[in-house]
Amino acid sequence: MGEANANAEIARHLDEHGRHGSTLRHELLEILEAVLLAVVAVITAWSGYQAAIWDGESARAYAESARQRIEAERLYVRGGQVLAYDAGTFNAWLEATLRVQDDVAAAMLKRLTPEYRVAFDAWLELDPLDNPDAPAGPGLMPEYHNALQEESAELAEQSSASFEEAVHARETGDDYVRITVVLAGVLFLIAVGQRFQVRGVRIAVVVLAGAFLAFGIALLATLPRT
Repeated sequence: MGEANANAEIARHLDEHGRHGSTLRHELLEILEAVLLAVVAVITAWSGYQAAIWDGESARAYAESARQRIEAERLYVRGGQVLAYDAGTFNAWLEATLRVQDDVAAAMLKRLTPEYRVAFDAWLELDPLDNPDAPAGPGLMPEYHNALQEESAELAEQSSASFEEAVHARETGDDYVRITVVLAGVLFLIAVGQRFQVRGVRIAVVVLAGAFLAFGIALLATLPRT
């Protein structure tokens, strides 16, 4: 009887020890799942915040690109009007010169804009009335600069740069959204894993969720931040 009682006591202690070990492993598994859920929650919130910020940057850059493009077109039209005015004045000067109307020709010269007058003087030095190789008018001379149209060209380049910036910001925001999709997969796996009673299956699901989380973090590390 004494030996039987001793064996029963040993069996009871082993059973209690096994249950304690199983409970401890179960608790550790739940702690690991809780940690993964906490990390996913934080990273998801951060990714969503970054996606919203980059979407705002994209909208701002698109608006800036549109503003610059409109201003560039306005300046280009205005520059064309100035050139047309100078060309008309030049034609009046040329007609007066050919008719030897010196007073009219002198009056037309005074009406030329300073930018056009620089090109006109350079064109006149080529003896254009007798030199067939001379450009048809001062507007075709390399000395001619239309400040309005040059500013228009600069704004057009800035508009293109702003547009590219907007596209980049939009793509970055989309990348952050993709990360939230990956993280949603982590949440799904943990939720499914918690329904399994077999510890081995549950551990495998947690490991898979951890791999998805590591992949999401790796993607997050490669993206720019505002």
